Amino acid sequence: MRKLLACLSSVLVVVLPLLPEVASAADKTKDEDRLRNCGSVLKEILDVPDDIPQDLLDKADCVVVFPSVLKAAFIVGGSYGRGVMSCRQGDDFKGQWGAPTMMALEGGSFGFQIGGEATDFVLLVMNEGGARGILNSKVKLGADASVAAGPVGRDSSAESDATLRAEILSYSRARGVFAGVSLEGSTIRPDNGDNRHVYGRKIPARDIVLSGTVAVPPAAAELISTLAARTPKHRA
Repeated sequence: MRKLLACLSSVLVVVLPLLPEVASAADKTKDEDRLRNCGSVLKEILDVPDDIPQDLLDKADCVVVFPSVLKAAFIVGGSYGRGVMSCRQGDDFKGQWGAPTMMALEGGSFGFQIGGEATDFVLLVMNEGGARGILNSKVKLGADASVAAGPVGRDSSAESDATLRAEILSYSRARGVFAGVSLEGSTIRPDNGDNRHVYGRKIPARDIVLSGTVAVPPAAAELISTLAARTPKHRA
């Protein structure tokens, strides 16, 4: 028995120090899979004609992608998701698309909602104030964030009105049946813990997105190439 305990103790001495490294590697793989999934979802949504108006996409300073946001509700709604945000580089947000920051979406909404679903969301951040606000802290989405969700193919005047009303416009692709898809009341924020997994060190989200010194991770290649191909230049 003593020999067995001694043997087990020896094994633990060897194995326990390795557990944090194993967990870190697993987290990195999970977050890289999220980056690839965000790229696939964005490409699929942008490949659908008139899904997101091109002129709004061209005016956006940043794009946020939340794949498979989970919502489950009976009267009181709730949402949870993990995604990424990329912004156009430069002080005026007019440059090329930069490395993405990992993002978190949390919160809920109140209303008559019955059902549950996983929904893909693409958010367009339409001005510098909205972009810097998200990068610096947690931002709560108001009613304006759901103005653009739902019907597509609006005329240009409606698109202009939406741009004036909201700093953030949201578009959704439902994978189930849900009454009243909306992000109103939810919050979005940089996911600094997952940024550390992806980039291998602690970097503020604003530096990742805006500095122009952080390389795009290989797992985000499709995300950035899709944005570069579909909206290469910012249009005022």
